[in-house]
Amino acid sequence: MNKITKTNLQEIQPLRNLFLHENKFQFIYNKCHGAGWADTYLFLAEEIKIGYGSVWGKDKREDRDAIFEFYLIQPFRKLANNIFPQFVAACNATYIESQSNDLLLSAMLYQYAQNINAEAILFEEHYQTNHHISNTIFRKQKPEDNLGDEEGYVLEHNNTIVATGGFVKNYNLPYIDMYMEVKEPFRKKGFGSLMVQELKKEAYLMGRVPAARCNVKNNASKATLLKAGLQVCGFILVGTISKEKLSQ
Repeated sequence: MNKITKTNLQEIQPLRNLFLHENKFQFIYNKCHGAGWADTYLFLAEEIKIGYGSVWGKDKREDRDAIFEFYLIQPFRKLANNIFPQFVAACNATYIESQSNDLLLSAMLYQYAQNINAEAILFEEHYQTNHHISNTIFRKQKPEDNLGDEEGYVLEHNNTIVATGGFVKNYNLPYIDMYMEVKEPFRKKGFGSLMVQELKKEAYLMGRVPAARCNVKNNASKATLLKAGLQVCGFILVGTISKEKLSQ
């Protein structure tokens, strides 16, 4: 007989380790646990720990209305369609948020949700580039730059800062998320791809694997990331849980 109980991160951490080991990609929801934005549930079969699930707030961090993790160890994965509806009932979730490269939760999304949309594009490392712009240097930010990010980086072209960037480090190891912004007068000149290229190098020097994401409608960012040697590896999908599908 299956049992689902609300628990804490420490209780399900060994199962999370298995989940992250099996899915070798940057998991963008990893930060939810460390920041205290998630509730977790343990799945038991005859008192054996067979999996877990996690929920957070789709639009407000204090809510717990979206399932973003659903994991079962391999010998019990055949029970997914039995346990998932029970998990929904236990946590009272309204939505499913899933990375498309998380195959188990994506399967649950397409089976039990409706109005499914892609909200973001996920990128992974693909190849090294060799972009170069004359009179341009990549460096760490300095206090005198007055940019307010002690760990950030800049591109300086002809002694003028034209782009800024950096890392978000609270993702599952060894992955690290890159971000960048090019100042308006200097866009569409190759500075964005040069910044990402150099951030990738810095990430590897830090012992991390670079990754990135952007909104599905942000064609400029998508083009920049692709030009910098990244490739699309998935999407952030969101759907509304269908009570009708759960009851079938």
